[in-house]
Amino acid sequence: GSIRIPKIQELVRNFFGKEPSKGVNPDEVVAVGAAIQGGVLSGDVTDVLLLDVTPLTLGIETLGGVMTPMIPANTTIPTRKTEIFSTAADSQTSVEIHVLQGERPMARDNRSLGRFHLDGIPPAPRGIPQIEVTFDIDANGILGVAAKDKATSKEQNIRIEASSGLAKEEVEKMKQEAQSHAAEDKKRKEEIDNRNQADSLVYSTEKQLKDLGDKIPADMKEKIVAAKERLENAIKNNAEDIRSAMDALNQVWSDASTKMYQQAGPRPEADAEAPPGSEQSEQDSQSTGGVEDADFTIVDDKE
Repeated sequence: GSIRIPKIQELVRNFFGKEPSKGVNPDEVVAVGAAIQGGVLSGDVTDVLLLDVTPLTLGIETLGGVMTPMIPANTTIPTRKTEIFSTAADSQTSVEIHVLQGERPMARDNRSLGRFHLDGIPPAPRGIPQIEVTFDIDANGILGVAAKDKATSKEQNIRIEASSGLAKEEVEKMKQEAQSHAAEDKKRKEEIDNRNQADSLVYSTEKQLKDLGDKIPADMKEKIVAAKERLENAIKNNAEDIRSAMDALNQVWSDASTKMYQQAGPRPEADAEAPPGSEQSEQDSQSTGGVEDADFTIVDDKE
């Protein structure tokens, strides 16, 4: 039919950047494909390798209603992926694994494939338990999801046979929706990420205030508490102020760390002759925020 038209062949050539394949008669191509598939199913043809792929991204719901991808779209199956997650609250003894399919960053905008719970997690501060989540898709497209607490080896899993049961039209519709809502989805995702980071910073600040106690100068402690309260208020009432409130709290911690570092050891006499370059070294040390600031950064980064 139309694929014999030179203009059509030219369009195909220009679009793909290569010469169109002409190895099969277009009038026979459907019959040839059916014959090959029949041979594969009957076992008579063994040298044909057919690779299937995941039509859409597979993932789980995480803190803030975000979809965290596990297996990207168009991944060749069979495939397997494992990642480590943790708890979002202190003394949390159970987690829910919500399995999702789709291309949107927020869980609610994707297709829900199933849910299951992993119970019996030993109480611990948030971020300490290690929950190993594994996605495994076999050659038949059947998805298995398992969650395992590494401390107790307790495990729960779910088997999902409809993970690839969408019609081509439904898959395309979901992809088009992701493209058309890309801008608003990105903004919403950034807001959630900022909120999660701010919540983590508040948590680590409270922990360090408790751990360091009187080691923090009283005047600096007041500033830290005030900055923390400002950030807590931004989390609850003013999302636009979260980023600046985080920066302010980090700056106060940096100042406090520098002050504690300076007070940690004996200071040289004011009238003593300083060795060459010592003034610059002291300035460099202050500008880095000191050792305590590095400790704070590590605690804040824990999720």
